[in-house]
Amino acid sequence: MTESIDRRSMLRRTASASLIALGVTAGGLPLASAASAAPRAGEPKRVVYVEVNSNDMANVADYTLKGTTRPAFDIAIIFAANINYDTASASAYLHLNDRVTATLGDAANQIRPLQARGTKVLLSILGNHQGAGIANFPSQEAAAAFADELAAVVDAYGLDGIDFDDEWSKYGTNGTGPANDSSFVYLVSALRERLGPDKLITFYNIGPAAEATEYGGVRAGDLLDYAWNPWYGTWNVPAIPGLEDPQLAPGAVNLTETSSSTASSLATRTASGGYGAIVTYNLTAGDHAGYISRITKPLTGRTTVYDPR
Repeated sequence: MTESIDRRSMLRRTASASLIALGVTAGGLPLASAASAAPRAGEPKRVVYVEVNSNDMANVADYTLKGTTRPAFDIAIIFAANINYDTASASAYLHLNDRVTATLGDAANQIRPLQARGTKVLLSILGNHQGAGIANFPSQEAAAAFADELAAVVDAYGLDGIDFDDEWSKYGTNGTGPANDSSFVYLVSALRERLGPDKLITFYNIGPAAEATEYGGVRAGDLLDYAWNPWYGTWNVPAIPGLEDPQLAPGAVNLTETSSSTASSLATRTASGGYGAIVTYNLTAGDHAGYISRITKPLTGRTTVYDPR
């Protein structure tokens, strides 16, 4: 992974970062032209998680919709930062592993080219087997303190938002409390206040947090932008009060395991049902335009082109 990022850095640093600073794409087109062949009304978003422990975020920018400069993926999620637990202070904190840190630190090559093409880049927050999670903050103040950390990393690295994934927390480990009814609502409320309306907050609809989206008259769904089905290769409509069909991704695709026919079927069903997104996982290096086209064609009317830069 380190060699891969370094290689891309050498190839792209001058050609990409400097052109972006001048307001043009690597192809010499004004950034505004990325809106060419504008999306059709109600066109679903294409969402992709990238395992940065083994793959470059920069791969996302290699795919465009045929005949346009539009990105094949509208939202790309860095997978994943963690919510860890400090036993000395009995508090949760944000942990960025080495590969997440390297990705964020190489934003000029790993993040900015995606954003220049119109892709929003989010950071996923995942449990880490230490007892801390998004569903067991012991107080509103504790949730707000963690939201402060998340808002700081969004600001520091010019990200477009945060994605929450309530897996692998192992609630109760290290003397932590169980999941509770208030935690997730407190967290989303605090983060929305800090990020404002223009950043995205999304939810991988799994874990105890998925069962605790309303508290004290507040609905997390009124503050979230999207929620995804977490079960790849299946159709499952997230049921979160406050989120409507245009904010939901019932179809989920593992790009390395889900059959292309299933991926196409889920994309077709997304478009015909009026849903707002389809979620995909594990974009790897190389040319996968043929497979991705099976998703983008039903959603956008266009196939996907592989155009590494």
